[in-house]
Amino acid sequence: MRLQVLGTAAGGGVPQWNCACPGCSGARAHPGRRRRHASLAVQRAGGCYVVNATPDIADQIEACAWLRPGPGPRQSPLKGVILTDAELDHTIGLLRLREADTLEVHSTPAVRQALRPFADILRPYLQLTWADADAIPVSGPVSGKRPRYAAGAPDSPGWVSALRLTDGAATLIYAPAMGVWPDELDEAFAAADCVIVDGTFWDDDEPRRTGISAKTATEMGHLPITATMERLSRLPGRCLYTHFNNTNPLVDPAAEQHKVLAELGVEVAADGMVIDL
Repeated sequence: MRLQVLGTAAGGGVPQWNCACPGCSGARAHPGRRRRHASLAVQRAGGCYVVNATPDIADQIEACAWLRPGPGPRQSPLKGVILTDAELDHTIGLLRLREADTLEVHSTPAVRQALRPFADILRPYLQLTWADADAIPVSGPVSGKRPRYAAGAPDSPGWVSALRLTDGAATLIYAPAMGVWPDELDEAFAAADCVIVDGTFWDDDEPRRTGISAKTATEMGHLPITATMERLSRLPGRCLYTHFNNTNPLVDPAAEQHKVLAELGVEVAADGMVIDL
């Protein structure tokens, strides 16, 4: 199984269009620090998928050699999209894929219900096949957070999932949005060859300290890195963080926090990184 990290940023990307915080300003001054929205390309025997369809989906496909089309028109190797949740940053790219003839979308029932308007919009353009996420094994719910546009939707354990992807020989756990780390996921995490999880905020007070929210990271639905890095360091597989907010000090390659993670043996995912499992 081959993976390519298509993006590593939280909502808005880095830089965010309406922000001049140190992280965004640094990315404007140093284009190498720019990060696209968090997404992952997966190549295995059953076909090529992207995990989450972001606003950057077209550029992300072009940046991945084995997702590019050809030869001839409308010959894309992309078989479908696997969704971890229903957030706009992870789903709005579905509309950008309207040029496809057919497209598989895998999600939990809660996410599928929330995205019914997308399905209605896409129906005149392509044949959309919607499958429950159990067709692509799911480790389990890691948050009950609903997107703002679905605030009136019923509670469900399927709003945010940790995906377990395997080709029979290697296993990946991908959870770019984690509000909790249930104990029952410990076994799945420990058995994985690679674990890529939520690194939105460095510490719990970061959103309040930087002025982007009156809530803590946990209250916003994201476990901060300081709450998970020790647990990750004890896992036997390769462990990486992704989904970095523009306020996270890790968007600056010179930040001291990189050394903290390196000493623990935990990596910071980078756009374009290729992982062979």
